[in-house]
Amino acid sequence: MSTFSRRAPKGILGFPVAPMDAEGKLDLHALGENIEFLIDNGLKSVFVACGAGELHAISNEEYRAMVEVAAEKTKGKVPLYTGVGGNITYALEQAQISKELGAEGYLILPPYLIDPSQDGIYNYLSKIIESTNLNAIVYQRDNCVLEPKTLQKLCEITQLVGYKDGLGDMELNVELTHLIGDRLEWINGMPLAEVTMASYVNLGFTSYSSAISNYIPHISAKYYDALLKGNDEVVHELYEEVIFPIHRIRKQKKGYAVSLIKAGMQIVGLPVTTNVRAPIAPVEEGHYEELKSIINNALAKYPTHAKAIN
Repeated sequence: MSTFSRRAPKGILGFPVAPMDAEGKLDLHALGENIEFLIDNGLKSVFVACGAGELHAISNEEYRAMVEVAAEKTKGKVPLYTGVGGNITYALEQAQISKELGAEGYLILPPYLIDPSQDGIYNYLSKIIESTNLNAIVYQRDNCVLEPKTLQKLCEITQLVGYKDGLGDMELNVELTHLIGDRLEWINGMPLAEVTMASYVNLGFTSYSSAISNYIPHISAKYYDALLKGNDEVVHELYEEVIFPIHRIRKQKKGYAVSLIKAGMQIVGLPVTTNVRAPIAPVEEGHYEELKSIINNALAKYPTHAKAIN
């Protein structure tokens, strides 16, 4: 019987990418380096093969290989969660792979293509949640938007431990947190979540997924510590000098929520190419140079063991 905690991870959550080599093949060594970097820099958990990990574009064979690497690197250090979702058949296979390889739980991404009714969403999520005894976190985004009654019904399933919001409907979030309270762990999953975390904290969201933690994790940690301690001066400074400038680049093109992470990782010297799989497009050269300037300035002002690349 599993001995893991029936609670979702808290704090800043690590979402490694799916590194690709020059030929577009999965680079498992680079994935291992990515995960080790996140753990060494204090992230509280690892979520592998999720949105940043290009779940939409990898085969289940590649998925298994990624989870195997993640299980090896996280064992005895931090909780391991996986991404499952899309095609329901594949999602159930992914859930079983996650169970087999020792993950603590999984984040359920939206169903493939269909814009479902509330009972359809419930059936999709409940079938995945109940398919194993692992912890499950639902992801509110795109075509998976849960009305309060649907989430309340899902809360009757013991395995459900968390709710991640990537929609940004704050009125709905107020209602959900009011109705459900501490039954779930509330996770901010908006793109570049540092931009919005100040608003989410007031609703009881204590965790968030950090894209920039893949390359400047000490900035995420400094920001979140300042936010929780009410150090408005530091929060304002990091917004102005690092977070907002990166966010402005991210908004330039759809898919940058993934490809901009790889660019940042390459800039700080991690063994990751900027290759992504279609339909995501790689970062344009001009945007790459803008990001390099922001990162180098950040590393100069807020030093860490990562070195600015000339």
